[in-house]
Amino acid sequence: MASELFNLVDEKVAYKTKIALQQITLKIERGEKIALIGPSGSGKTTLLYCLHEKNQSQNPNDESAFVYQDYALVPQLSVFHNVYIGRLDRNPVGTNLRNLVRPQSKVRAEIESVLKDLDLVEQINQRVGTLSGGQQQRTAIARAVYRGGRLFLADEPVASIDIQQAETVLDLIFGRTETVIASLHAVNFARQYAHRIIGLRQGRVFFDSPSEEVTDDMLNKLYHR
Repeated sequence: MASELFNLVDEKVAYKTKIALQQITLKIERGEKIALIGPSGSGKTTLLYCLHEKNQSQNPNDESAFVYQDYALVPQLSVFHNVYIGRLDRNPVGTNLRNLVRPQSKVRAEIESVLKDLDLVEQINQRVGTLSGGQQQRTAIARAVYRGGRLFLADEPVASIDIQQAETVLDLIFGRTETVIASLHAVNFARQYAHRIIGLRQGRVFFDSPSEEVTDDMLNKLYHR
């Protein structure tokens, strides 16, 4: 039986005088694959950050990964180092220093395996600042996949990559992790990969339905009302 991961009741998030989320009531169970969709500024990113913070405070030992919309990479460091940073907080300082200077063969092999899945293994020693936008986005995804955990949160993880690469990335994200909550710009991907779709509009839940029950009429009202 699935266990409850989040239970939001009339959740509200405001920045100074601007309300980003209002009256959000959601229950999310472990094992769910959820897509967040909606117009720009509807509250998708804020909801992801809200869930991330709640998971850290309520389940400090429940490891999770987050793909940020702005990637949060260190441009002066290599792809290898940026991916390794994903597990930096899980190792002793001495271990981290050794792996950042002269990586253990096991560590390098693990990172190469993730990069191979994302077609980045040839860039492993390249500085992230020299990569294309799509390569940087895949590096951020590789870092989160390498970090691992039972919960994977992703904010527009395929916004800067082509359709074929996007499918590879989403196969990886939705296939490897127990629970996935991702904001997606492309509705077709939300329908293809998520079991549940939450539509947000103006900081509120506009609909919350199994993906197979989301109709074109619901989508038209979400985006064009």
